[in-house]
Amino acid sequence: MASQGPPMAQANHVPPTQHGMPPGPINASLSGPPPQPGMQGYPPQQNGAFGPQPGYTGPYPGQPNYGAPPAAPAAAPPALKRLDPDSIPSPVIEDDKANKGSEPFTTGVRGQAPPLVTTKFQVKDQGNASPRYIRCTAYSIPCNSDMAKQSQVPLAAVIKPLAPLPPDETPPYLVDHGESGPIRCNRCKAYMCPYMQFIEGGRRFQCGFCSCVTEVPPHYFQHLDHTGKRVDCYDRPELSMGSYEFTATVDYCKNNKIPQPPAFIFLIDVSYNAVKNGMVGIICQELKTLLDYLPRENPDMESNIRVGFVTYNKVLHFYNVKASLAQPQMMVVSDVADMFVPLLDGFLVNVSESRVVIESLLDQIPEMFADTRETESVFGPVIQAGLEALKAADCAGKLFVFHSSLPIAEAPGKLKNREDKKLVGTDKEKSLFQPQVSFYNTLAKECVAQGCCVDLFLFPNQYVDVATLGVVPTSTGGSIYKYTYFQASSDQERFLNDLRRDVQKQVGFDALMRVRTSTGIRATDFFGSFYMSNTTDVELAGLDCDKTVTVEFRHDDKLSEETGALMQCAVLYTSCSGQRRLRIHNMAVNCCSQLADLYRNCETDTIINFFAKYAYRSVLGSPIKNVRDSLVNQCAQILACYRKNCASPSSAGQLILPECMKLLPVYLNCMLKSDVLQPGADVSLDDRAYLRQLVSTLDVSESHVFFYPRLLPLQKLDVMSMSLPVAVRNSEERLSRGGVYLLENGLNIFLWVGVNAQQELLQNIFGTPAFGQIDPNMTSLPALDNPFSKRLREIIESFRAQRSRYMKLMVVKPEDKLELIFKHFLVEDKSNNGGASYVDFLCHMHKEIRQLLS
Repeated sequence: MASQGPPMAQANHVPPTQHGMPPGPINASLSGPPPQPGMQGYPPQQNGAFGPQPGYTGPYPGQPNYGAPPAAPAAAPPALKRLDPDSIPSPVIEDDKANKGSEPFTTGVRGQAPPLVTTKFQVKDQGNASPRYIRCTAYSIPCNSDMAKQSQVPLAAVIKPLAPLPPDETPPYLVDHGESGPIRCNRCKAYMCPYMQFIEGGRRFQCGFCSCVTEVPPHYFQHLDHTGKRVDCYDRPELSMGSYEFTATVDYCKNNKIPQPPAFIFLIDVSYNAVKNGMVGIICQELKTLLDYLPRENPDMESNIRVGFVTYNKVLHFYNVKASLAQPQMMVVSDVADMFVPLLDGFLVNVSESRVVIESLLDQIPEMFADTRETESVFGPVIQAGLEALKAADCAGKLFVFHSSLPIAEAPGKLKNREDKKLVGTDKEKSLFQPQVSFYNTLAKECVAQGCCVDLFLFPNQYVDVATLGVVPTSTGGSIYKYTYFQASSDQERFLNDLRRDVQKQVGFDALMRVRTSTGIRATDFFGSFYMSNTTDVELAGLDCDKTVTVEFRHDDKLSEETGALMQCAVLYTSCSGQRRLRIHNMAVNCCSQLADLYRNCETDTIINFFAKYAYRSVLGSPIKNVRDSLVNQCAQILACYRKNCASPSSAGQLILPECMKLLPVYLNCMLKSDVLQPGADVSLDDRAYLRQLVSTLDVSESHVFFYPRLLPLQKLDVMSMSLPVAVRNSEERLSRGGVYLLENGLNIFLWVGVNAQQELLQNIFGTPAFGQIDPNMTSLPALDNPFSKRLREIIESFRAQRSRYMKLMVVKPEDKLELIFKHFLVEDKSNNGGASYVDFLCHMHKEIRQLLS
């Protein structure tokens, strides 16, 4: 350990020699294979203006020309003249907040890039979907495929169909066209939207997607004004807004019949570990109150979702909780090879009618299994049981499965322990991300057909094979939550907050999503938690307000600059009240014949979100080294194309980046250093499988903070101001020993306390002025009666409210064991699993770009 030197210097991060650069031969990163990153990184974000400025140009006069040919590796002195980190693009972006955060973002202009995800802004829908629903990698896309191929910029949209809106924005209007249903194009079946052109005095309309002309039904007819617009245009959401909903007719329902209200089934593991760690007792206690908060559309009405309960170990226990019973009745199914539901009447019930029986059951379950010695459990039959119950009730719904161990008991879906660290880094590593049996893929398909979504809460003490157990949740639009080494004292708060949010959040069932595009491009690839039985329909047994579906587009013809390109995302789903609906999101972008226009209108955060999903899916079929190399290669091609075609001539020694892509290298490096693509020795296979599945549904703001965490200096917090202190860059050299810092990455919140932090600051936060008296095991801050404590706790709560998972608070002191984990998120630094620092990686990217140009 270095005793002096920079704040928290550690063996793996030698005191910087100059400008905080770790010493060592810089040329190591300029020759040979790329320095391999490896960290929980975090992408999406983007800087700056979209004007014609050249973007980042470096190095500046007087700086080392880091594109020069590498010197001999032995030459140490050049390493002392390393790049100054302050001279390379900073991921802390304030100018966008100033430029775009003050005025509402109006969506009426085609092809304008929205504010960054790190900017707080208000949206006014004037004909294109809000960026809360759709973000694109580029808002001006190439007119033809040759230009797209040349630039290598991916053309994709990250779509979050049921995204929650802030209180000051209006949710989508619900349009009811009665018996005849929504108006659609005769040929391509696109739904009525602002891109339809009314002709012949309003009697027909021409489709903006396929140009086909369709008769306007008499009941929908309206005259046109002198500009050719319908006179009722602004009274109808579908003619003037980017997002809206239609009530769907019976033709849009499964088997052409109106759906039953959905059901929630809670399936609780009662084997030895689950009982011993307190999980069973905590769940039963919580459900007593949580069942009053099932999702509903009208807050004044009670939810019409029905509930059912199952417990299991090697056998399954079903419970009859019919309102007329004095006590709940248990029915055991021990033949797990042929699962069936032993009762119909009394299994799925209305909460308010059966409240007394349900409460009695939830009191009895922990007592019944308190002395269990059964350590083995099943898993496949548990999902089958929930699925069969929904089939019998002829409804869609969600299974909440609470599970603790690898299912080794004799039953369908039985698994073996295949954790083998020796495969990491070999060509066989990909098998560890693939399910070990095909049973769950088949089961997932059956779940989707019934509209049965599965949410899995895992409480493992050892390997449980998340790659296999996660197949059904990730194919049905479900979620996976993982609480490794669960301890009631420190993890209960996180689990209960996750469970509450998961049960209460807005959700649709039996959903089908289709993305239509105007002639010239088409949707070719999809990423997320869903199932596809053909090439166009994304099937989601459940779709909640946190889930995104990412869609990649390719050219199949030329586009024109005049008309631009259109996309329409239509999601057919059953609301939590049992109503069949269509949610429509429309988006128009510009088309360009000049590469400069493409590079001026990209969004790096969305590009990184797409690359992460693409890469994390690729590890299922390719060696990780190939996945990493192709990411670096594609990004180098994107930047080389800009340099060659858009930048003004300059010496090859200069690295020139487009303004809105100047952070592509730093975010790419964070992704390459993430645990999935470059694991440290301490990262388990289950953690990697969990993160791989988690990232597949993240929206752009979540992937941004996941790959590049937010780091705030609390010593600069002004309690009188509502604004946050300006963030600092994720590097150890930015931490002052006299400060206290808050880091959030969407999954955790760390509070790093400098060893020389001011006594007054410590007193205000922890209630003690002495550094030595701060308890490193605390998971919540004391509620102290001072303005600083109140404001800090408000900030932490507001961060938690913005994220889909509850972030546990961890206090970190220098030299503590937690500090190694905290340092893993200082993503601009070299990581101890071999990941490059930002500076080294930028040098490496520059070298790759120069090779492509020569």
